Amino acid sequence: MKAAIIGAGSLGQSIAKGLLTNKTVTSLYMTKRNTNSLNKFNIYDEVVLTSDNEEAVKNANVLIFAVQPRHFEAILKNIKPLLTENHIIISVITGFSIAKIEAVVGKEQYIIRSMPNTAASVGQSMTCLSPNTKGKEKVEIAKTIFNSLGISMEIPEEQLQAATVICASGIAFWMRLIRATTQGAIQLGFEADEAHELAMQTCFGAATLLKESGNHPEAEIDRVTTPGGCTIEGLNEMEHQGLSSSLIKGINKSFDKINQIKN
Repeated sequence: MKAAIIGAGSLGQSIAKGLLTNKTVTSLYMTKRNTNSLNKFNIYDEVVLTSDNEEAVKNANVLIFAVQPRHFEAILKNIKPLLTENHIIISVITGFSIAKIEAVVGKEQYIIRSMPNTAASVGQSMTCLSPNTKGKEKVEIAKTIFNSLGISMEIPEEQLQAATVICASGIAFWMRLIRATTQGAIQLGFEADEAHELAMQTCFGAATLLKESGNHPEAEIDRVTTPGGCTIEGLNEMEHQGLSSSLIKGINKSFDKINQIKN
């Protein structure tokens, strides 16, 4: 597979790292105005770094766009004459609808909106995919790409904003919870590095346990709570202080904000 990442910023680099680690691509063009920040990718024989988007489009059949929304339309207009029937356009850009992409390049192009998260760089992304009518023919190729970076799920485009909050913003939410657990462990007497390791592995273990068992979180909570024990005491105090409520309110605030972005 010959791919190009147009706009290799933080998310684009995470995707690139996942693709290269899993050997999903035979060649990968990465574009950025200043390619100096991409020099770490020079160790890969299959990578070409360039500031020329047109060069990348000419040498790839899968085009992953990760530019800022305000630049996307102009970039699409510039590369439109180079697009062929073989190109697959994958956008990871928030708030830029399929209809807006089609308005520039046409409905006959394979177009897939995608929302991975930065865990793509370690092969653990949760990626949601929404194709246009034509793009449905190539959605399996997009799944192959993003399944190599974690797990992918096809959803209707109208759910993509919500998925962005849960999966992309959600990385930050979980990081904050891990940080809070780390701070609590330090207060209980652990060294900072020990506290960090304890918090990270426990979070990873909890998620893995749910994935492997298929159980509901409450079923696993019941396994570690005993009548009058320390776990239920801590859980109840967290709920009294609004843990679940605060998290749900935060998710909804993020959703309100993302819906202010023109789609």
